[in-house]
Amino acid sequence: MKLQQEIDYGSLVKEDRVHISLYTDPAVFTDEMDKIFHRGWVYVGHQGEVPNPGDFRLKRIGLQPVIMVRDQSGTVRLLLNRCRHRGSTVCQEKQGNTRSFRCMYHGWTYQLNGDLTGVPGAEGYGDNLKREELGLVKVPRVAVYRGFIFGSLSPAGITIEEHLGRAAVELDLFVGLSKAEDVEVVSGIHRYHYQGNWKLAAENSMDGYHPMITHASFGQALMDKIQKSPVPEQQRADRDFTTFRGATKDLGNGHVMLDYKLRIYDALNGDPLPPVRAITPEGQAQMEDLSDRFGEQRAANMLREGGTHTFIFPNLILIGIQMRVLQPLSADRTEVCLYPTLLKWLAPEVNTIRLRSHEAFFGSASFGGPDDSEIFERVQDGCAVALEPWQLFSRGLHRERYEDGIIIGELDDEVTQRGIWRQWKKVMQQGTGAAQTSRRRPRSVVAGKRG
Repeated sequence: MKLQQEIDYGSLVKEDRVHISLYTDPAVFTDEMDKIFHRGWVYVGHQGEVPNPGDFRLKRIGLQPVIMVRDQSGTVRLLLNRCRHRGSTVCQEKQGNTRSFRCMYHGWTYQLNGDLTGVPGAEGYGDNLKREELGLVKVPRVAVYRGFIFGSLSPAGITIEEHLGRAAVELDLFVGLSKAEDVEVVSGIHRYHYQGNWKLAAENSMDGYHPMITHASFGQALMDKIQKSPVPEQQRADRDFTTFRGATKDLGNGHVMLDYKLRIYDALNGDPLPPVRAITPEGQAQMEDLSDRFGEQRAANMLREGGTHTFIFPNLILIGIQMRVLQPLSADRTEVCLYPTLLKWLAPEVNTIRLRSHEAFFGSASFGGPDDSEIFERVQDGCAVALEPWQLFSRGLHRERYEDGIIIGELDDEVTQRGIWRQWKKVMQQGTGAAQTSRRRPRSVVAGKRG
């Protein structure tokens, strides 16, 4: 008989391992939606996706449908996609430009800021129709950092600055210290699904242990090119990835990163890399700032291939020039959207090489993306094995070190995975959130303790 009870997350998440039920149990997924995706800060989109008044994109916060729209005043709004009359969604197109949102059930019409403006046969309501109270529901908390838009369905909680903490500087570097309006997110979306839990993609994105195995073909092609024409920082590169040195870092609050200096993403098409140059005075100043911080060569590489490799808990991954967004759909199904970015102040040929490098490793016919999706589904299948039901994350635990409050390990250690799960456990052990949307289901998993 299945008993309805609280899940003991303390027994399911250990320092060096986690129970496989956390990838498969629908009850855990329901709890995640409430405590992580509805109550906490979740990345929703970037202002560069909706540059003009009337531009909109459909998004989700957890499982709840959201419209991200720039209204006529230029303000970017997050509106819940549900008519206040009988509940139909008022926008079905994934993106576009519009002057209003109209429900196709009874014709209720809303302005871009969510205000209700049109009600067919309004006289039928007499004096009881209060339009000012029946606009589209706005996401209770919205915060913007360098154009990155975060939302929370809870009216109270920590600030976005507290949430980002030490990771904020990685958002700065991702956009090359650019202003929000200088970041373009209009080059298309690479969208795919896999049959597996959303946390598998989060773990994998910050995993420095698997590339030499899972992505061996890309590594060999890249090393062959490096051997023939290395740039200065690649002079000592060899053919087995051993000089891809760097570190894993736990920045706190579930934000983690791989910190490396050697260029990894490359178009591999034989084209010479164009010199990085700015086409505006402000852009030139930002280039000089990056060069002062990191040196001219590394700054140029950061602008061509991206300035960070960071996971922002719980759903934003910054790799190369892409913003990768995780959208959980169920315990065993996930949607992933990749948004390549351009910088308005970079020369056109530099933005072109940004896209070509992105496509080589992350496109639908690329070296990297399909490899990872296949692994996610194999891991999810493996979670059906009930004997010894634990995933190990112990690599490098014995050699972790602390610097200025940051946990640091070798590039192929599992510091990053432990950092993600540490925050996951902390949040999941908190009380029921203010934005809970469904009742708890019966639990069928009883966790055993490993000695």
